[in-house]
Amino acid sequence: MDESTLRQLLEDVRSGDLDADEAVRRLRRLPFADLGFARVDHHRSLRQGMPEAVYAPGKTPEQCAAIVAELLGDGSGPVLLTRADDRQADAAIAANPGATRRERTLVWRPAPPRPGRILVVTAGTADLPVATECVTTLEAYGFRPELVADCGVAGVHRLLATADELADADVVVVVAGMEGALASLVGGVTAAPVVAVPTSVGYGASLEGVTALLAMLSSCASGLTVVGIDNGFGAACAVTRMLR
Repeated sequence: MDESTLRQLLEDVRSGDLDADEAVRRLRRLPFADLGFARVDHHRSLRQGMPEAVYAPGKTPEQCAAIVAELLGDGSGPVLLTRADDRQADAAIAANPGATRRERTLVWRPAPPRPGRILVVTAGTADLPVATECVTTLEAYGFRPELVADCGVAGVHRLLATADELADADVVVVVAGMEGALASLVGGVTAAPVVAVPTSVGYGASLEGVTALLAMLSSCASGLTVVGIDNGFGAACAVTRMLR
């Protein structure tokens, strides 16, 4: 939203030509900043409760840096750059100091701490990159998730050692490849909502995560929420919506 439009809107409210409810309705749909190569949505947090994040693949380093700068300049927070390679991350940090970087996810201006007991469980160590994306995104939104790695069903006693944590959690995120069985197991032992993330990890007929995805969608543990393959970011956003 530019300054003149905002001033006119406020003036209309002050004069009584526009009531407050109508002003809020317009603000929810109002504008974006047109950078030519991107239309940066400054009002997404008004509609969704979460600001726009920057998906790096397919963008140049300069475009990543410019979009992050636009979001920061508008006062948005938190600002996330996801799936960034080294060149994209370096350019974004050079133009916008103060980022926290964990692997391929960068965060500026994280949200204040908020309540919520979140457990992120991985089936194997190979699932950690996806789990890290999820954890970093949750931390950006103000949560303090606990990561429990390598609890796959091939050694189910490792998961049962965290039975108390599973019982106390408000939400559990399960990150698993192979046959994706861990999500069903966790969904059967906790009353908390379970968000399942299939990963592209696996041998033979895992089909780069399709097998785990279909297994999670077909789970006999009723009520699982399933996101796309390797989508740790999407899982974190699902949890954030649940805990609003």
